[in-house]
Amino acid sequence: MRGLGDHLSIGERIAFYRERRGYTQPVLAGLVGHSTDWLSKIERGVRKPPRIDKLAELARVLRVPLGDLMGQPVLLEDEERHMDDVPAVRDALMSPRRLSKLLFGPAAERQLPRPAQAQAFVERSWADYQAGVLGDVIAALPGLLRTAQDLEDLPPGDQRRRGLVVSARTHHLAATTLAKVGESDLSWLAAERAMRAADASEDPLSLVSAARSGTHALLANGRYEDALELGDTAAAWLAPQVRDDDPAALSLLGMIHLRAAVAAARHQDRHTAKTLLEKATRLADRLGSDENHWQTCFGPTNVELHRLSIELDLENIPYVVEHGGIDVSHMPAERAVSHRIDYARGLCLKGRVDESFRELREAERTSPQLVRNNPRVRETLRDLRKQSPVTGGSHSSELLAMAQRCRAVQ
Repeated sequence: MRGLGDHLSIGERIAFYRERRGYTQPVLAGLVGHSTDWLSKIERGVRKPPRIDKLAELARVLRVPLGDLMGQPVLLEDEERHMDDVPAVRDALMSPRRLSKLLFGPAAERQLPRPAQAQAFVERSWADYQAGVLGDVIAALPGLLRTAQDLEDLPPGDQRRRGLVVSARTHHLAATTLAKVGESDLSWLAAERAMRAADASEDPLSLVSAARSGTHALLANGRYEDALELGDTAAAWLAPQVRDDDPAALSLLGMIHLRAAVAAARHQDRHTAKTLLEKATRLADRLGSDENHWQTCFGPTNVELHRLSIELDLENIPYVVEHGGIDVSHMPAERAVSHRIDYARGLCLKGRVDESFRELREAERTSPQLVRNNPRVRETLRDLRKQSPVTGGSHSSELLAMAQRCRAVQ
């Protein structure tokens, strides 16, 4: 059902796949250790959707990707122009030439790209990602990926090492973007390519940055323990190299701790999540300000944004509501929008409809693409409509209009 029925709730998606597998409600409920009444209420929308760890368990039992239950989009949609380039990204990642250099050999009379020039194009697309224009990033990725593959064919030497770093950055961008739009399997493929190129480059910062892309891909696939292991391993490997307070290394180490903390929270391991947040906080204090080395946005503010998101995953809604008013005006659009979506979800779960809707509207003004293709936004809008009185006034009309733009309703 990928790409079909974005308006369906998480509960309706669970019911669809349960029936397709031939499971009764008692059977599926038993397989995940819950009562039939619990599952019935979730499918009917009487009870709020299960926690992310339980949702991942349901996806495993039903043998579907986690994104399918969450309603992740398959193709990014944009009102101004049709962004249908995910198949082209897939083609670039799955080119048969990637399988064997020995079999295919070098392309005849091919002029290989220069790493510095390729890096400039990649950094421009990273800026687009942080600005929230994912459609432009996806449109650029096929060409960027083909260039990255050519860079890996440079003859041995400094130029090839620089080319491998650029290739790792390119595949990292692909992995993160693909995870954001629900292409979890392709995200993992791109992350594996990022880490392979970074390994070959022997550049420590490149390798840890690529490991960060691996955590994104693993989280998108619901593999929380694996994401935690990867984050911990990368952090332990890099930690000895940050003694001189190099800001780039501090930022990458801090972000690895934050991604691992998210994995721990989604696995409902509060103690580990708290420990990792404390490590990230100490690194942010050493850094001293909000920076953006290697597109990490790492600093005190990003630590607090992750803390809020983690408390939401741990269902500590009072904390989210009380501490959600973080100033994100100086943060890149992608970070600011992600925070507003989390804060809106917490406000919605606390019954504060007007404030929740206000956060979603502000997020949509910042980046329509990030909001209109986000499954958490759709779930929040459905819940807000259930809580809002049917008055026919301007507020309810605006809520319905936004729900339609985000495909939360038909």
